[in-house]
Amino acid sequence: MEPAFWIGVGTVFAALVGPVLAVQTQKYIERRQGQREQKMRIFSILMSTRATRLSPMHVEALNMIDLAFAGGARSRSSTETEVLEAWRDHLDHLNTTCNEHTFERWREKQDENLIALLGAMATDLGLRYDRILLRNGAYIPKGLADMENEQHQVRQLALKVLSGDQPLSMRVTELPTDPDFAQAQISLHEGVARIISGKTTVGVHLEKSPKQPDTDTNA
Repeated sequence: MEPAFWIGVGTVFAALVGPVLAVQTQKYIERRQGQREQKMRIFSILMSTRATRLSPMHVEALNMIDLAFAGGARSRSSTETEVLEAWRDHLDHLNTTCNEHTFERWREKQDENLIALLGAMATDLGLRYDRILLRNGAYIPKGLADMENEQHQVRQLALKVLSGDQPLSMRVTELPTDPDFAQAQISLHEGVARIISGKTTVGVHLEKSPKQPDTDTNA
C-alpha cells in the first residue's frame, strides 16, 4: 500500500485515540498527585505531633497510614512497603501493655519505632530527614509533658484499683458533727451510767387509772 495510506490511517488513529490517552494520562497524574498530597498531609501531622502522641490528630494520622501507603491498584513501591512494615512494627508495640517498671523501656521503644516510621515516610516522599533531627527536632512545653506523664500514671493507678491489684486507701481526719446532738448523747450516757452504778435513782410517777363505769346486768 502507498505510504500516504498509512499516514492517513495513523492520523485517523491518533485523532481517535489521542484524546482518550490524554484524558487517561491526566487522570493518572491527578491520582498520583492526590496520593502524594495525602501522604504529605499524614507525614506533616505526625511530624507536628510527634511530641504529643496522645493528641487525636496523631492517632488519626497513624490510622490512615495503611490506606495512604497501600500503593496503586496493581503495584506497590519498595519505599511504600518499608513504610507499611515500619507502621506494623509501631502499631504492634503500641498495642502491648506495660507497667511502672517497664514503662521507660516501652517509651524508648516507642520513640525508636516512630522515628523509623517517619524516616521511611520521608524516604518515600523524597524528603531528606536524618534520625537525629527526627528525634530531637520536636518541642514540647514541660508543663504539657508533665501532664501526659501524669495522665499515664493516673490511668495505670485506676486500672490497678479497678482490677483489685491495689486497694484504695482512705483516711478519715474529721467527721461532721452537731455540737448540741453530741452533748445530748454524752449527757444520756452519763445519766445511764449513774443509774446503773446506783449513784442516782429513777423517779417513777404513777397515775391512777380512771374508774370504769358500772354496767347494769339487768338492763
